[in-house]
Amino acid sequence: MQAKELWLSKLKENGMRLTAQRQAIVDILLASERALDAVEVYDLTRHNYPSLGIVTVYRTMECLEHLGLLQKVHLTTGCNKFVKLKEGHQHLLICTNCGRAIYFEGLNFENEFTQIAQNNSFLLQEHWIQLNGLCPHCQKL
Repeated sequence: MQAKELWLSKLKENGMRLTAQRQAIVDILLASERALDAVEVYDLTRHNYPSLGIVTVYRTMECLEHLGLLQKVHLTTGCNKFVKLKEGHQHLLICTNCGRAIYFEGLNFENEFTQIAQNNSFLLQEHWIQLNGLCPHCQKL
């Protein structure tokens, strides 16, 4: 099953109607290489769907996050944006200028994280590493 079919299927299973607007929102999120917030998704979608409401965008993105298909990322500006979640355990590079999001793997800090958690009487359930900086394109600007 392709990503779009999976996302739409999960939205439908979660009680959401599969309108043309909602499908366009999914298309924008799946195609984006950048972290996006709801207003950006709204702006990218509404020119083709003038009747689209911002609430539909918020609800759709909220549901996709709840379903584990979108990942919230935190920016240095204090606002949150979202990227499509990749399968498997991966980490993220976020460009602080353009919002480009690149997943990477290869770091294995499991032992260190477990030790830190134990030292502080925590039961570690998950971790997420997000690195912020400038992508190659933005470094040239």
